Amino acid sequence: MYLQLLTVSDLKISFEDNHVLDGFNLNLESGDIFALLGDSGSGKSSALRFIAGLERAQLGSVALDGHNLSDGGAHSVKPELREIGMVFQDYALFPHMTVFENISFGINQLPKKERIEKVKNLLDLISLSGIEKKYPHQLSGGEQQRVSLARSLATSPKLLLLDEPFSSLDKSHRDQLIKEVRVILKKAGVTSILVTHDEAEANTFADKIGKIEKKQLLIS
Repeated sequence: MYLQLLTVSDLKISFEDNHVLDGFNLNLESGDIFALLGDSGSGKSSALRFIAGLERAQLGSVALDGHNLSDGGAHSVKPELREIGMVFQDYALFPHMTVFENISFGINQLPKKERIEKVKNLLDLISLSGIEKKYPHQLSGGEQQRVSLARSLATSPKLLLLDEPFSSLDKSHRDQLIKEVRVILKKAGVTSILVTHDEAEANTFADKIGKIEKKQLLIS
């Protein structure tokens, strides 16, 4: 039995006279992997940032696992308390920190033994065991992106948002990484939203696909 995890209702986002979203609605069940397609400037990243609590809107609500996070376009729960993880296009790894330090950044409050065990399990999950002491510059682009994914999963988010995380990789590495990340997320059982403009990428990655057209979300 699948449970409703995420509900986004009546989202309306405008930038001065530019109305990018008007009546955007999305419902995801626990474990769904969803791709959000749209042309440049269609509002797909803005929708993602609203769900994360990073951007306000003129109207719209977000509920996650039965808890209201946003209503009327304003946020009632801070981004860091929403149990939502994010993976960015530029990986956003700290260059002066080791892989272990990067992954454990959001769980420093845990006892050391527990942190070590969690990082080890996450490195196993992303198939990069034994690189704890390496620095980001010693990794390939694909490895950096998987470490970024592990860092986002370390806090055990209920929802993971991926904002065009594969776009900076060359095609030969990108296609394989998309498949690998999908497998990782399925193993972890984390509900996820991928923002992309690439239809082939969406088809490879997602269980469900939606496209922003005429300021609304159409689910295929």
